[in-house]
Amino acid sequence: MKRGTLVVCQVGLLIGLFVLWHVLAATETLPKFFFGEPLVVLARVRDWFISGKIYPHLGVTLIETLLAFVIGTALGLVFGLWLALSDFAAKLLNPYITALNSMPRVILAPIFAVWFGLDIKSKVMLGITLVFFIVFFSVYNGVREVSPTILANARMLGANGRQLLRHVYLPSATAWVFSSLHASVGMAFVGAVVGEYLGSARGVGYLILQAEGVFDINTVFAGVLVLTACALVLDYAVTLAERRLLRWRPGSVSSAS
Repeated sequence: MKRGTLVVCQVGLLIGLFVLWHVLAATETLPKFFFGEPLVVLARVRDWFISGKIYPHLGVTLIETLLAFVIGTALGLVFGLWLALSDFAAKLLNPYITALNSMPRVILAPIFAVWFGLDIKSKVMLGITLVFFIVFFSVYNGVREVSPTILANARMLGANGRQLLRHVYLPSATAWVFSSLHASVGMAFVGAVVGEYLGSARGVGYLILQAEGVFDINTVFAGVLVLTACALVLDYAVTLAERRLLRWRPGSVSSAS
């Protein structure tokens, strides 16, 4: 199927879902109090952008998300690469990493709020904890999965440690990292919004919390819609970077076209 046809089908499916939602709400099949009205939701989003009310809140949420995404990714890259290349450190820290990864990290939000206050630092820290382990395990597995044959051939050709890192380990880990970045974008948003939801004075999560307090389900859905659109834009940016940096990977050219 051509890309243009696919996009038309995807947009048509989205419009169809909104029409179905509108029909079910208009006929009271779905109670408006619990499920809202799509036309009111879209009007609320339009009013936010026309009046400019959404921009300060959206700016705060995007800053928190981007900081959590960038810092969490960088830390995951560094520690994942370090542990993958150090057998002793990997065996030493393995139970601690497993324990930290098993912990539901959303419960850290109140602790970070106490430690760092209710400004963006606590939201960024929560987002970092969510992003870090996704990237960490991707890099760790990417380096560990390097073919022993390729390593042996590179060493036989005289490659030193730095050359192995540059020409063997990093290219192997890069594909794994980009596959994890798509999930990391979503997790960074989760960290920012959950942090705002638990305590803040600005952000889209704060708007959603205020609307929930007065049972304004349409504004809640409007906030969710705005956040989803922003997450899709960031995910598309990651896809563009992936296509540009992984042109060497078999099949990437055809998939990018």
